[in-house]
Amino acid sequence: MKISIIIPVLDDEVALSSTLSHLQGFRQHGHEVIVVDGGSSDNTLVFAYEAADKVIISRPGRALQMNSGAAVADGQLLLFLHADTRLPDDAETALLSLADEGESAVDFWGRFDIRLSGNRVIFRLIEWLVNLRSRLTSIATGDQAIFVTTRLFERVGAFPEIALMEDVELSRRLAKISSPLCLRQKVITSSRRWEAKGVVSTVLLMWKLRLLYSLGVSPDKLNQMYR
Repeated sequence: MKISIIIPVLDDEVALSSTLSHLQGFRQHGHEVIVVDGGSSDNTLVFAYEAADKVIISRPGRALQMNSGAAVADGQLLLFLHADTRLPDDAETALLSLADEGESAVDFWGRFDIRLSGNRVIFRLIEWLVNLRSRLTSIATGDQAIFVTTRLFERVGAFPEIALMEDVELSRRLAKISSPLCLRQKVITSSRRWEAKGVVSTVLLMWKLRLLYSLGVSPDKLNQMYR
């Protein structure tokens, strides 16, 4: 099984450099890394051209960018990765083992557990709650590195090209077909937003956005609140 790792970026030169360096093992084993840029004005593209297999220029918008990357992917398994998220060292083995166990014959999707990069005790609680909620609701977030077979991704119509909550909506569509595979291996995602905006404030904002989305508030309006 060939894995296509798709990374949407916008002015992510610092995070992307480290992430791409960590993904070179995948490339050496025959997998591919696709970077989709939404109009960066820094050196993001410089790092992308040096260390990715394919670089796509797209209009900005995470869902649109990820769909653009998926459209040119050659792999049978798509893995959507944020520029500031690092896969666990055994991610390749974990993903390929799903195919070895016969999962590839029936199509599947899932995500990794998450760990925030910060060392504060409160981050350990947040991680635990996020991973628990994901298991209980079958909803995966982009920070958890969502993976899905190409056939299944195409079957549900790819990411809905909305301003926010594209990961939640994709999860809902996929969950109607099969339950997610929740891998215990942990991706490490940056906690800088939590630290910059305040942990409590960020948690409350996330809860608020989820609630409003479930009540039918438009993703465009939610995106304005998020930014």
